[in-house]
Amino acid sequence: MATVVLAGGGTAGHIEPALAVARAWKLAHPDDAMVFIGTKAGLENKLVPSAGFTLTHIPKVQISRRPSFSWFRIPFDLFRAVASSRILLKDAQLLIGFGGYVSAPAYLAARIVKTPFLIHEANAKPGWANRLGAMLTPYVAVATHVDRGEFAKALITGLPLRTDVSEAFAASRFDFPAARQAAKRRLGFDVNKPLVFIMGGSQGSIAINKVVAESLPDLLAKGISILHATGRLNLLPEKVDGYRPVAYVDAMGDAYLASDLVISRSGAVTCSEFRALGRYALFVPLPIGNGEQFHNARSLIEESRAEVVEQSKFNAKYLVAHIDNLIKSAAASPVDGSDADLAAAEKIVAFGEFAVSQQ
Repeated sequence: MATVVLAGGGTAGHIEPALAVARAWKLAHPDDAMVFIGTKAGLENKLVPSAGFTLTHIPKVQISRRPSFSWFRIPFDLFRAVASSRILLKDAQLLIGFGGYVSAPAYLAARIVKTPFLIHEANAKPGWANRLGAMLTPYVAVATHVDRGEFAKALITGLPLRTDVSEAFAASRFDFPAARQAAKRRLGFDVNKPLVFIMGGSQGSIAINKVVAESLPDLLAKGISILHATGRLNLLPEKVDGYRPVAYVDAMGDAYLASDLVISRSGAVTCSEFRALGRYALFVPLPIGNGEQFHNARSLIEESRAEVVEQSKFNAKYLVAHIDNLIKSAAASPVDGSDADLAAAEKIVAFGEFAVSQQ
């Protein structure tokens, strides 16, 4: 029995692909132990145990985006996190990292104890933790092609999909038009009205929610149905005819299938799930970070399946003025989804098996 450690906590964008790979690895190697590394503060504390996997904590290395006195703590926090990771990795056969704060200490610890590791970068513009990891291992995979740097020669695997999304694609692939109509009925929306699905990522977006609230009367007056995922930490607006606010959408496969238009952030996971099941999207990239969300949407824009607007320009006036053309673009977009990421988890598992075999 082998032990495989997975690192990728903090946000759903790191955790969901790791969970998909863990499930695929267990299918291929039922007797192997899968152990996740996380921190006490991350979303992994809910998602990993509920998926049936073991979660072990290491100290969090918090790095503020702007200069701060907290930077003086970084060396001490990093030392503690690497030391904790070394204990977990010394008897492991493989580490698979997906980026984020928890991954960097794990990469350093794996290098120290000589545990083979591979990294998977979901974003079109790699983050700092995975850039560090790519300098320490020859086993590097990416969801999409990266133009330069260590990732330019990486194995392109696609991005592992959540089970409900991959299952929705498999059930729809032979008749997407019928599947889209059926999903709209299951969600309880009028099949004769365009449906707009609006969300702001796993935690929601106050900025996007504000635009929805201010534009809602005008949007409903146009005969548009709206499914709005506000995020669990935000107040839930009042439900009215044609408008359904929810804290979180559990049936994401149905939401993507049923929607004529998706308005959302362009995180790597969202773009991948949309690519599999969606028709047309207006992406509002998160205006912080290293600009990866603009890059994530690029291939969908090139396929004429999406467009992007900066958050500074995305307001109620903009949305009301552009909604008709967005829905027309959606109607003209391909009705079928894409299987580009369907086998991503299995490809990463095979890459991991290869890394282990080289030791």
